[in-house]
Order: sequence, then structure tokens, then C-alpha cells
Amino acid sequence: MSDILKCHAGIGGKVAGEALVANDNFSARYDLDRIKGIFSRPQHALAGQSYVDKILVLNTAKGGVATAWMLYEMVSRGMAPRALLLNSANTILAQGAALAEMPLCDRFDDGDITALIKTGDQLIVDPERGQVTVTRH
Repeated sequence: MSDILKCHAGIGGKVAGEALVANDNFSARYDLDRIKGIFSRPQHALAGQSYVDKILVLNTAKGGVATAWMLYEMVSRGMAPRALLLNSANTILAQGAALAEMPLCDRFDDGDITALIKTGDQLIVDPERGQVTVTRH
């Protein structure tokens, strides 16, 4: 059975993949070891887990301008998430996602996506339509 979650129209193309979820915030600069492809900040809810090829589902963006080029750099090396889904993004993260051509969606109509989506769920993210299809694992 699948659920369709509606959100604000996002950035990037349609993509499918497995969700990695935490009720935590996201900074490409402070939370990630971009060489190893893991969450490296010990206090992060996903510490030690790989984000590579996952659809990250997190609360909100944090951090500054370095995020934009860091997302681009991660994509260029094939060490990036497939997409970012956030309850709320900021303009810096949106710019970074656009530069990196990384799908990004936020502002979901159905509530807190960190509670609506579970790690391991299969997702189809369609930013242009502003929807995410969730198939439970």
C-alpha cells in the first residue's frame, strides 16, 4: 500500500530510493563526513550511518553558504544522497540543491515528515508535482 504526501513544488527531477529518516536537522558542512559518506557529528541522530544514495528525510536545514558548494561537490564525486526531504528548507540549501541538481522538497501538507516516513520506506520523489509516494517496507 502506498501513501501520497503533498508538498510545496520543489527542485530537481523525479527520483526513487530508500528513505533514511531522523527527527534532526541537516547541515552538509557540520553533520557529514563527505569523504566517507556518513553522518559524522556524534550528536546527530544518524551518526555513523551512510547517506549515500539514500533519500534523506529530516526536520530543517541549518548552516550557511558552504552547504551550496558542498552538495555540488558530493554529487560530482558520486557520494551524495539521492534527494532531500525536509519539513522546512532555507534559501541556502535550496540554492545548493539547484546547483547540485539534487531533488529537494519541503513544506509538507500532511504534517511532520520525520513522523510520516520511516527509515527503509521506498519513496518516489516528484518535486515538479510537489508529491512524494511512500511505500512501506
